[in-house]
Amino acid sequence: MAKAPFKTPASYEAALEELEQLIAVIESGQLPLEQLLEGYQRGAQLLQFCRDKLQAVEQQIKVLDEGTLKPWMQE
Repeated sequence: MAKAPFKTPASYEAALEELEQLIAVIESGQLPLEQLLEGYQRGAQLLQFCRDKLQAVEQQIKVLDEGTLKPWMQE
């Protein structure tokens, strides 16, 4: 059986929502072993997607902090 390619979520929020739903289904204990494994694999993909998005945003913030933001001083 060929595995379906990783379907990229539309956004960080969409990936997080799918991950939360997937966790709920896995924790229910109602899935057969094969589906549990597939769910775990999909969860790992979604988690990596979210981590990558957060890391990209952190890098952008770092660039902004280093280049343009200055401490606010009350006059």
